Amino acid sequence: MATRIIEKFYENPEYLTINMGPQHPSTHGVLRLIVELDGEMVVSLKPVVGYLHRAKEKLAEVKTYNQWIPYTDRMDYLAPMSNNYGWVATVEKLMQIEVTEKCLYLRTILVELARISSHLLWLGAHALELGAMTVFLYTFRERETIYDFFEQISGARFTVSYMRVGGVARPVPDGWLDAVCAFTKSFPGNVQEYEDLLTENEIFIQRTKDVGTISAQDAIDLGLSGPSLRASGVEWDIRKSEPYLVYDRLMWKVPIGEAGDTYERYLLRMEEMRQSCSIIEQCLDEFPISGPLNIDNPKVILPERELLHKSMETLIHHFLLASEGLQVPPGEVYFAIEAPKGELGYYLYSAGGAKPYRVKVRSPSFTNLQSFEKMCVGRTLADVVAVIGGLDIVMGDVDR
Repeated sequence: MATRIIEKFYENPEYLTINMGPQHPSTHGVLRLIVELDGEMVVSLKPVVGYLHRAKEKLAEVKTYNQWIPYTDRMDYLAPMSNNYGWVATVEKLMQIEVTEKCLYLRTILVELARISSHLLWLGAHALELGAMTVFLYTFRERETIYDFFEQISGARFTVSYMRVGGVARPVPDGWLDAVCAFTKSFPGNVQEYEDLLTENEIFIQRTKDVGTISAQDAIDLGLSGPSLRASGVEWDIRKSEPYLVYDRLMWKVPIGEAGDTYERYLLRMEEMRQSCSIIEQCLDEFPISGPLNIDNPKVILPERELLHKSMETLIHHFLLASEGLQVPPGEVYFAIEAPKGELGYYLYSAGGAKPYRVKVRSPSFTNLQSFEKMCVGRTLADVVAVIGGLDIVMGDVDR
């Protein structure tokens, strides 16, 4: 690819070819962009990926189903709860497992907290790259609170590895739901605070409005998903279109844009954070107080702690089952969720036994990246920074 562009440079000596990245503060990780310029205008732009590739899908073939959960944390490492859920839900779909009501509501709360956390980092980094430092400091204030919630429930702030096939790893701590409820009461005011700083800010508008515009048809053709697709006017959100968890029981709306530019993508994600907050509030209101959190099947997941104390014989039996690994029947399945950055899908092929035969991940950051050139050609080099910020990619999700 690089050789072809260099040859083109010699054919067009009036153009300048430069490398942006792979070590660059505005590429959101180790992304290399080969940019061809006519003065300050972008003539062509080619992303070069692979600098962070870790062969996660291949590693799944030598890991048991629960052992692979920590690897999902490190894909879109800004939303590990979402990655965890997508994987365990894929295995549950193949095994035809229905988790408990309490688990459904808890998982919905956690993945929506992950969505807010991811959007907060996107907003802070996006604003910082365009020169607005204050917003970055404000967004990390609320993000730290969400990390506190994750630490309390999973023991980890960042790479949580909390979901399990058939349930979750730990029970909900005392007072945790009340703390999350208090957060949902104050958070809409924080979002308004961010908007007061940016939405009508003349510099921010000039840097984002009519920048990185993509039509609805081009967005569909290039495989865009998530907020970047909906900002172009395409009404597609897997939580509504192909409901999972408890989304179809709740009252909420899918924000849809129209202009398809970087400013519209900003407005849409701001509204998404408000909607996520509303979803969490409703889940807390309807959260089942009684009943089990995990399914009652020791061949799939360890039982609740109080059951393990019945006898030493029972304890040994359950841990022997766990040491053998989860036994999954033969078959193949695909399951997708609406992750913060778009459609996150897992394809799983099982030949039977405790380990997958093949795993393929449809990561939104990787697929969304192919629209990048379409958004940048004809714009200035400075606009490339604004576009990549508005696209919201993370390289762990691109390379895997």
